[in-house]
Amino acid sequence: MCLLKNSSRFFCRISSLVSSSFSPAAESCLSLADALLGTATASVPDRKSPNTSSVQLQVDWESKGCNTLLWSIYFPSIYLPHQLTILFGTFVLLVLEGRRRQHGMKVLVVERDPMYSRASTVLSAGGIRQQFSLRENIQMSRFSASFLRDINEHLGVPNEPPIDIQFQPSGYLFLASPQNAAALEATVQFQRDEGAQVTLLSPTQLKAKFPWINTEDVAVASYGLEDEGWFDPWTLLNAFRRKAISLGVQSCSGEVRAFVTSANHMMPPAPSSARIKYVHVYMPDSLEYQPVACAIVVNAAGAWAGKLLEVDGLPRGLCWPPLPIQPRKRYVFTWHCPNGPGLSCPFLIDTSGAYFRRDGFAGNYLGGMSPTEEEEPDPSDLSVDHDYFQEQVWPRLARRVPAFESLRVRGSWAGYYDYNTFDRNGVLGPHPRLENMFLAAGFSGHGLQHAPAAGRAVAELVIKGRYETLDLRRLGWDRLVNGEPLEEHGVV
Repeated sequence: MCLLKNSSRFFCRISSLVSSSFSPAAESCLSLADALLGTATASVPDRKSPNTSSVQLQVDWESKGCNTLLWSIYFPSIYLPHQLTILFGTFVLLVLEGRRRQHGMKVLVVERDPMYSRASTVLSAGGIRQQFSLRENIQMSRFSASFLRDINEHLGVPNEPPIDIQFQPSGYLFLASPQNAAALEATVQFQRDEGAQVTLLSPTQLKAKFPWINTEDVAVASYGLEDEGWFDPWTLLNAFRRKAISLGVQSCSGEVRAFVTSANHMMPPAPSSARIKYVHVYMPDSLEYQPVACAIVVNAAGAWAGKLLEVDGLPRGLCWPPLPIQPRKRYVFTWHCPNGPGLSCPFLIDTSGAYFRRDGFAGNYLGGMSPTEEEEPDPSDLSVDHDYFQEQVWPRLARRVPAFESLRVRGSWAGYYDYNTFDRNGVLGPHPRLENMFLAAGFSGHGLQHAPAAGRAVAELVIKGRYETLDLRRLGWDRLVNGEPLEEHGVV
């Protein structure tokens, strides 16, 4: 995606057939601003080429003092006389919002999965909570909750219907065994110090509030009283998409497979840093690629953010330490139980790690459980292991909620966590050696709820060179370089 400054207006969109086998280039956390698509108007005639049927270039060009656009099918390139920013995936809207008019920015999103059929956003459980163990995560959740509360102020588009993300204000309920009771109590006190509204419940209080829970082996529980619940991820995604279109965001359907940096043609010794000059965007179902010059690159490729730093053209010495983000497949199951918990049902996290929440009304629920490290499923596809529910998830759920012994499975799906194997927290900020690259990935399952906050943070770094709304410096690369993890103990 591209971002142009000064007085020119340039919109470029490269479109082609989309292969369903493509993985999303934009996942995260969030992947909220993943859905930034654009439209273009005036077309540019294609040059003669054996492959012209697979590529279209559409341009709306209106510039003051800018009259150069070079396009070649044989040696494809785009020359832009003004500053350009390439962004991959998420966190795009807030780069523009409230700043676009001041800075004249234009954005192009490079997206492998423009239909979002494999995007973590739409395949998530859609929860938001304040109950984390790390200060930065609590602060991001509080920011995002405020953002969602005033969503029409932020994402509303004139003459369009108001946005209803179908938010369900039911708190998260974490259950702790006797062995983990002291740790949960200390975490709740920390959350309260950070402004989160969380209460502790004894087994007696827990049973009185939620009579359907079996409190055996539960020593204490924490329950969110404010700014917690769940919402419809697809509606939120489309709200970002619609707002982005209104702000002039454009998209490119393709995949980045190579970079060209300032170090590529340097003689030894190898430089200690470099700038990315071009990215090579390959078209779906085609060997053709489009080099795009750039001034800033934002890597928000979610589960594939680490792989993106292993593509051709990036000197290995400049990519150390490697970005420890991997795709981890997670299952979500849906079921019906007419005698299950009612409207007061919280988003429950069991002592065993299994979770569930209400899914609409009439006795419908969804839930799942993260596997152990030894049981991690193959992430090469999104197939579902139905035995996992029967053998691992259901027994734990039925033990905690006896009514679930007679549940009936309705469906299932799988999605990806952009899993940070180092400390299960997002990586935000500038790359230590690639001078014009910023990172926003690795949120390990809480990317959706933290996307508005992370987007604002990246916007501030790109535009002003510093954090202003939230101080998220500890989530930067320094901890990876120094080997100092920031452990988040509240990953579900």
